[in-house]
Amino acid sequence: MTWTVASERFDSPDASALRRDYYDEVASRYWQRPATAEEIDEGLTGDGADLLTAPTGAFVVGRFDGKPASCAGLLVVDADTAEVTRVFVRPEFRGTGGGGLLLAAVERAARAFGVRQIRLDTRNDLVEARGLYAKHGFREVPAFHQRQYAEHWFAKEL
Repeated sequence: MTWTVASERFDSPDASALRRDYYDEVASRYWQRPATAEEIDEGLTGDGADLLTAPTGAFVVGRFDGKPASCAGLLVVDADTAEVTRVFVRPEFRGTGGGGLLLAAVERAARAFGVRQIRLDTRNDLVEARGLYAKHGFREVPAFHQRQYAEHWFAKEL
């Protein structure tokens, strides 16, 4: 059983399915009910994923034994900073090391862009995500924006 993580366009069939699953999970957890297909479509419309390609960002897909299982994005904010976004591991693949490999891949992408810090935000209910970030060297920092759905902010120096 092995993981591979590689750059991939955000709109490839596998990346699109992973992004859809990501949005389904975060929306369903937030609303405490299953998200509808219409709500998922609405959430993905104009979500900025088109920025997750050079020169403004990157997107990676993780595969477990060849099956699309995870994804993460990186958005360059300025010459020194990039934001990690859309970190997702399908539930059946959690606990197998895929999250750490995703973070390592976006760190490599950030270094290739020349940024010195990566940062992200998350919510109270995404406990597993907060644990993953702390385990991989992110530290909680003061809020760096006031967008909806953000309750915890993390950063890591590269």
